[in-house]
Amino acid sequence: MVSSTEYGSHTWDLSLTVDHQYEDVDKEFGVTVTGDLHVGGLMLKLVEKIEKAQDWSDYAFWWEQKKCWLLKTHWTLDKCGVQADAKLIFTTQHKMLRLRLPNMKTVRLKVSFSSTVFRAVSDICKMLNIRRSEELSLLKQSEGTLKKKKKKDKNNKEPATEDVINLCNSPMSSGSPANSGLYSKTMTPIYDPVSGSPASSTITWFSDGSLNEQNCSILALSHPTCSPEMLAEMYQPRTLADKAKLNAGWLDSSRSLMEQGVVEEDQLLLRFKYYTFFDLNPKYDAVRINQIYEQARWAILLEEIDCTEEEMLIFAALQAYHVSKLSLSSETQDSTCESEVDEVEAALSNLEVTLEGGSKSNILEDITDIPKLADNLKLVRPKKLTLKAIKTYWFIFRDTSISYFKNKESALGEPIEKLNLKGCEVVPDVNVAAKKFGIKLLIPVADGMNEVYLRCDNEDQYARWMAACVLASKGRTMADSSYQPEVQKILSFLQMKNWTMCSQASSEPENVDMKPECFVSPRYTKKFKSKQLIARILEAHQNVSQMSLVEAKLRFIQAWQSLPEFGLSYYIVRFKGSKKDDVLGVSYNRLIRIDMATGDPITTWRFSNMKQWNVNWEIRQVAIEFDQNVSIAFTCLSADCKIIHEYIGGYIFLSTRSKDHSETLDEELFHKLTGGQE
Repeated sequence: MVSSTEYGSHTWDLSLTVDHQYEDVDKEFGVTVTGDLHVGGLMLKLVEKIEKAQDWSDYAFWWEQKKCWLLKTHWTLDKCGVQADAKLIFTTQHKMLRLRLPNMKTVRLKVSFSSTVFRAVSDICKMLNIRRSEELSLLKQSEGTLKKKKKKDKNNKEPATEDVINLCNSPMSSGSPANSGLYSKTMTPIYDPVSGSPASSTITWFSDGSLNEQNCSILALSHPTCSPEMLAEMYQPRTLADKAKLNAGWLDSSRSLMEQGVVEEDQLLLRFKYYTFFDLNPKYDAVRINQIYEQARWAILLEEIDCTEEEMLIFAALQAYHVSKLSLSSETQDSTCESEVDEVEAALSNLEVTLEGGSKSNILEDITDIPKLADNLKLVRPKKLTLKAIKTYWFIFRDTSISYFKNKESALGEPIEKLNLKGCEVVPDVNVAAKKFGIKLLIPVADGMNEVYLRCDNEDQYARWMAACVLASKGRTMADSSYQPEVQKILSFLQMKNWTMCSQASSEPENVDMKPECFVSPRYTKKFKSKQLIARILEAHQNVSQMSLVEAKLRFIQAWQSLPEFGLSYYIVRFKGSKKDDVLGVSYNRLIRIDMATGDPITTWRFSNMKQWNVNWEIRQVAIEFDQNVSIAFTCLSADCKIIHEYIGGYIFLSTRSKDHSETLDEELFHKLTGGQE
């Protein structure tokens, strides 16, 4: 028998690989060690063997077999579990990475491959001057979206080398974290609200000049759009299953890039993962607003989100004939107009998404006098095998419920039916040109969703009832301070659609140099001739022609947020007890079970009613408990269940943000809500 003292002092050889650039120095080294040698001591022994004087502070050991970093330098090799067969690579923690931004520009920069993705994204956003980094994450394109592209690009070499913005002289290139004070409240770059570029007096605040004026302009301004050929080569989802592929590649925020198989010079997508754009401010957020706008623009062009013909023309008018023109001309503009700042801030008041569980208004509701709506509306009930039944009733909206009666006189008695809208899905059914103002309500019942259509007579009536339905679905009444802004937001969107009332056309289609194929999705390119599209885009442009550049982008984002499918990320799942696959839509405030064949919502569960959720990591099953003894469980088929788990926890984390608090994030809370215990 060998005593523990003799066993502990036993030495053995450890093979180490050094990732360096010296041609005259070996990369393989053998070091004699003992189990009680700490990692820092091993580093010291190795550096002494290399015999090259340089700054080794950014180097650390990467354990190849276990795919992990040995970052706790005070731990002994025994505690780390390192034995003679371990393959340790002594390599830099910060490496070059290519990031494809929402505006399809590629930046090349140095990123920490040893920090968690959450921390790495925070550092990246500081370099790019994007506030609220918690809304973004890194996405690896799934094989399903790349295969289609490769088939089309067989004979083409990978483009974009000339488009790469090289930020390798960034603060992170030396291994130090990005300057945490880059956009503190006292040192924030101020932007021209017209051109979107930093004021000359503040451009020097960017650390080490890595984001110079030209690069900042590229990130903050929209540049001439892509060609129709480029659009045709990009992945366009056709079905819900295709859309699910888009969300399969989100990286785990609790693990490092290296742990997830990312290597130096890989290309990842930097995208807004969580659709809750908090505290947008045109004074500080030119880059952020432009990147949100660009993500929305591409989602619409590639049909990742559905919209009507009327809405598509509004989007085309805003991006084609307005943002593109103003972006080109704004490079020569250098003045700040106070009135435009006011207009933008007014638009922002209608734009921000308020989360349930977020900060409450200081204005207390007067619970003794809850407002109500009362009007004659048409009720449409779809009937199987027959035509729709349309009938006018007297409707009363009170609290979060709608009651309807045969007529106004009978409103004092019992209603024909009372509909509780809490937790329902509210879908607009509007065609302004045809004077159609409909509200589709999908109300949860025991065996699925009860479908009800309401028809309003005019825009004003529609805006009031639609806003009330939207708030009621979230459990709020019309006494809530967000009711009037919601009404104004709906009216503003309807006004943009109402271009047919204007008789004057800005110019003849023949005289306009525009490729409409670049501004509408392929579905509408096939439906209309080029001249027809140009004429209709010009008509739609009349209602947005007076907007400033930033306001036009904000209106575009606002219109995007008004689409029924906005903010939904899709996954293919199998619910416990079910024999067929379904689609799960994850949004900022709810989960939706959707029939994969028809695309119809089956059931909605709101986060506000959620008691707890957990994951059985052995069988990769997500289980969620809601109020009233409702519980669901499902396995994810199109992605790792960790992605859905992180989505739910991430949205709950974001709902805790408040303008009253500092911009410092509680990273520990984020990992507690999203990390899981694998």
